[in-house]
Amino acid sequence: MTRRGSTKVKLLLVILLLVVAAGAGGVLMYLNGIEAVDPDNNESVTVEIPSGSGASYIVDILDENGLVKSPLFAKINTKLGGYDSLQANTYIFNRAMSFPEMMTAINTGDFDYLLKKSIEVSDGARLQQVADAISQELPYTSKEIMAVWSDKTYLKQLIDKYWFLTDEILGDKVMYPLEGYLYADTYYLTSDDITIETFTEMCLDQMDAALSERKSQIESTGFTVHEFLTLTSIVTKEATADDQAGVAGVFMNRLKQDMSLGSDVTVCYIFQEDRVDLKQSQLSSDSPYNTRKVAGLPPGPICQVVADAMDAVINYEQNDYLFFFAGPDGTVYYAKTAAEHEKNVADHPWSEEDLNQ
Repeated sequence: MTRRGSTKVKLLLVILLLVVAAGAGGVLMYLNGIEAVDPDNNESVTVEIPSGSGASYIVDILDENGLVKSPLFAKINTKLGGYDSLQANTYIFNRAMSFPEMMTAINTGDFDYLLKKSIEVSDGARLQQVADAISQELPYTSKEIMAVWSDKTYLKQLIDKYWFLTDEILGDKVMYPLEGYLYADTYYLTSDDITIETFTEMCLDQMDAALSERKSQIESTGFTVHEFLTLTSIVTKEATADDQAGVAGVFMNRLKQDMSLGSDVTVCYIFQEDRVDLKQSQLSSDSPYNTRKVAGLPPGPICQVVADAMDAVINYEQNDYLFFFAGPDGTVYYAKTAAEHEKNVADHPWSEEDLNQ
């Protein structure tokens, strides 16, 4: 072979190697592009696939829900995957699933990923109200659910499992041990065989995530987690999201001065009511939850909460106010003295119609 011929062979080999390398790199990019977005994130994502949706449109839907790593390679996969019987339905996926896993589920209408039920644990709902909501979707009565949530053997098992649950929830003065601990969210169920215990732990897992993310900040407040959730729940019932940091600031000022919180929502909790026009007999209750009479925090939370309210308490507004009053239009008026507070109340009275709404 001549030197020129040898050179041509070497050049061809180099070109061939480059083509193979490029091809291998392309394959690796493709495989990476259809992997899970976040292999460690099992949080449920509900996806509605409308009737008549084509594969390309489904990629767009999944991408909008944060479930696609690379839309380009996902669409290539739809051409290679043989997805020829895509089924409209409501599916529950998560970011730990690969694109082919989700498409296979949609293509087969996989029963394990179909939405069966959803249960809302409302922000500000009392535990009894949560039990009522669950009883509408699962085959248990509110009484049966509350009985599980009062079972000390079960509660001790939960205390052993979750770092944020302590013996504080078993205190003699605590009305309902798990009050305030079931994270407020909508829970999507893919099975009809959900037990009370399973659903409870779904809520506690969500609370675990929210509290773990804020663990050091909560510790810096000087409160235990139980105390922190107690104050957060009161702030939740007293104010809308826009006013929670300001109201939390008032409560922090009162706590620092060893004053009673003077919160009517804690009195409402004693009677399991939500009302503005409390009776004098209710305001005079000797319950430890009556923060009109008892200084400091009540024995435990009074409702379920969300992360935004936690953040409002952690980052409470630094102010000099000791009083606040919510007018009938929702505006919150702050005051430094009792006289200023009484003027705010007089200037923005609630009518009978307002009270009955």
